[in-house]
Amino acid sequence: MPDITPPRRSLFLHAPDRRRPRVMLERMLELVDDDTPPSGPDGPVAVLERRLAALLGKESALFFPTGTMAQQVALRVHADRSGRRAFAAHPQSHLDVWEEQGYNAVHGLWLRRAGDAHELMTADDLASIGEPLAAVVWELPQRDIGGLLPEWEDLGAQVKRVRATGAAAHLDGARLWEAQTYYRRPLDEIAALFDTVYVSLYKGLQGVRGAVLAGDAGTVDTARVWRQRLGGGIGDAWPLALAALVRLDTLASDMAAYRAHAVAVAAAINADGTARAHPDPPQTPMIHVHLPAGRRAVERAGEEILAEQGNQLFGRVRSNPDPGRCTIEIGVGENAMDFTPDEVVALIHDLLARTA
Repeated sequence: MPDITPPRRSLFLHAPDRRRPRVMLERMLELVDDDTPPSGPDGPVAVLERRLAALLGKESALFFPTGTMAQQVALRVHADRSGRRAFAAHPQSHLDVWEEQGYNAVHGLWLRRAGDAHELMTADDLASIGEPLAAVVWELPQRDIGGLLPEWEDLGAQVKRVRATGAAAHLDGARLWEAQTYYRRPLDEIAALFDTVYVSLYKGLQGVRGAVLAGDAGTVDTARVWRQRLGGGIGDAWPLALAALVRLDTLASDMAAYRAHAVAVAAAINADGTARAHPDPPQTPMIHVHLPAGRRAVERAGEEILAEQGNQLFGRVRSNPDPGRCTIEIGVGENAMDFTPDEVVALIHDLLARTA
């Protein structure tokens, strides 16, 4: 949806209403003083890398300017080490859907899509591939199917089966803090299942941009070489690291409240019955709302509500094989806490009334 009118409030997690430069800079300034170095072992980048390595229980961690680069580098390292060029992931993996197949164009890797596009990947899906894999990628939660997560025991069984074949286990943990609200296990216990872990600095952490890749020291050292080759060894990355550090201490506790609010919002939507929230209840602070209206009509209605009320209901609308239906996503963070469950239901009624 074109960003024509600046939102006053938003159900879209990354809306600009809470990402204005002055607001973000004021928060960052609280972490620094005149003696804070921009780089070196005490600079924000190094501090962030050490803290995330410790949180994830890994030997080392490395800053990247983008998650796209971080994940491709992780897969490249695993592929070169194993001598295999294939990796497996869910059919709606971010690596495939949103990154122009960079894993192939840049690194000569190929993807084996495991399982159904609208269901979680299973151990049987992985076992049926029948080709030696360099790695398997798990996205926790699986954003494009509503933030679903495998049960903890199922996840462990999948990783064990993959490791037995000599493949590495990689975690797309862009929303790892969101996943932790369901597993209710320390981050390092979740990360311990995987050889490498990527986390985003701007999703749950609501930073400006960037990512961190964590793993054993040897893997991270090799990843550093690839980061430089791909142009990611940027100087003066301290503002990106500093923005991520703002919420690092409070995010885990905040996420519990966000998930509870997501559960309440989903319950209100489903009790009303005009639309359907999935999953029910949400496993993470993320909901997909299935609407009985077509994508283009919903986009137009959303633009009207934003222009008239300042309320942004979504970042984008997902089409459906049924042209009379579509889906929007509600990502609950500070933004969505401004909306009561009943207000969300009322906004959905308003949205759909405008599509008639």
